[in-house]
Amino acid sequence: MVFRVCRAVLGQADAEDAWSETFLAALKAYPKLPADANVEAWLVTIAHRKAIDVRRAEVRRAVVAGEPPDRPSTTGRPEDWDGDLWAALGSLPDRQRTAVAYHYLGGLPYQEIAAITGGTADAARRAAADGIRKLRSVYPGSDRVRAVR
Repeated sequence: MVFRVCRAVLGQADAEDAWSETFLAALKAYPKLPADANVEAWLVTIAHRKAIDVRRAEVRRAVVAGEPPDRPSTTGRPEDWDGDLWAALGSLPDRQRTAVAYHYLGGLPYQEIAAITGGTADAARRAAADGIRKLRSVYPGSDRVRAVR
């Protein structure tokens, strides 16, 4: 009966594990079982709970993703699509570069940028504005910098 419950909830493959877990748990709890308890219903309840535990554990298991690529991907790397822009961005001071990246590329509001980098939202806004102004002055494709926004 316990095995049928486990098999009905889980299928054949995992039913045996749940069945054995049921009886291990039942052996531990049996001394506390009242004398007038319905043992069959008690075992079915334990079996059902153990089957649910097995089902929950399945969700947390790692999924095999397959073979890794032979070489690293180059998509999404700024130095691969526009070296001049990457060099111009790299020449900015740290505060300006992070403010530009977080706001214009990451889409974060200035308040969140301030929380990440330390300082105020006004300082983050100023750093981003100064960074964009500097990019427009040094980057040959400055018309493309406006399109990033």
